[in-house]
Amino acid sequence: MDENLMSRKKPTYPVNETLQRYLQKYNRDVRISVHYDDLLRFSGGINLYDQDDNDTLWISVYYPEHERPEIEESLKKVYAVLISDGNDNVLPFLRVASIDYCTFGNSKPFRIKIQNIYNDNYTYFYVKQADASRVYGLELEHILSPNRINFLVHQKTLIEEHISGIPGDEFIASYLPLCDDVGKSQIAKEFVKFNERCMILLLGDMRSYNYVVIPTHDFDHIKYKIRAIDFDQQCYEGNFKVYRPHIFKENFKMVDLVSNRLSTQVIELYQKEERAVLAKRILASKSRLRELVRCMTQDKISNTDNLKQLRNDLYEYTRDVKFKRAKSMGQIVRTAIEFVRRNYEDVSLKRLMQP
Repeated sequence: MDENLMSRKKPTYPVNETLQRYLQKYNRDVRISVHYDDLLRFSGGINLYDQDDNDTLWISVYYPEHERPEIEESLKKVYAVLISDGNDNVLPFLRVASIDYCTFGNSKPFRIKIQNIYNDNYTYFYVKQADASRVYGLELEHILSPNRINFLVHQKTLIEEHISGIPGDEFIASYLPLCDDVGKSQIAKEFVKFNERCMILLLGDMRSYNYVVIPTHDFDHIKYKIRAIDFDQQCYEGNFKVYRPHIFKENFKMVDLVSNRLSTQVIELYQKEERAVLAKRILASKSRLRELVRCMTQDKISNTDNLKQLRNDLYEYTRDVKFKRAKSMGQIVRTAIEFVRRNYEDVSLKRLMQP
């Protein structure tokens, strides 16, 4: 991959008042009792390694004895708000099994492992710094992708649910070679659709460790889905290639799979299918999507150089002059959404007019 494809460090953009009002309206902004900065007060940590003794870049942190009970109780309450609308009746059944801190990437999240004390079932959630780019990415994912996602924002803290699945890099290395022909063809199809969705919604940096592959067992075969798990690079970068997962070298085995399994005509068919489904979601979510995009158009979530480059790249790709007129990244996203909707409605109208 070209080393200059992405910026070395993306800044964190604050959640402004307009976006905060949107989050309050849709029950995303909920008061919580522990914040990201509170968790930074850990007194030490232990490096975590995977089963092959590789450093995971996560550390398991611990807190002073006089602070840990309060922190754990607050985290259980946050989990209750995230999962069960703050029902305190679940708290006696829960315990915080671990608090891990990631030293890699922009967000440096905390991963909280919540365990049921009666049956040992467990799940995770994440505590991160609230970043407007990430919030917009999460909301667009929730509204326009096949997936629903649960998250909360309060002041400078973002709470995200865990998205289960096999990390893309692990899947490519260990699981993909074991798939049968039907499975490989199905994965190729899903990667084409995932690539198209990321490109249209301008979700960037979908290298293999930023998405998961989810296998689902059907009665006679396994189906696969691909889901993004990192939304930090929502319409920030200026280079259009950043929003096309097949460009990244980490995904080249997926690209080879698509090339070997699907013809050009079939690839174009799957791209059209994804655009049509996306257009239907746009039409079905008009009101909420309009409010979200209005927030984006008034917000600053990138710099001037990135804005100029991206709108020029998109004009070259689509020949839609509206991209060149965009004054913000939010306007570029709005133009992309309108482009997909307009093309879908034109095709539908032509179909209706056929004798």
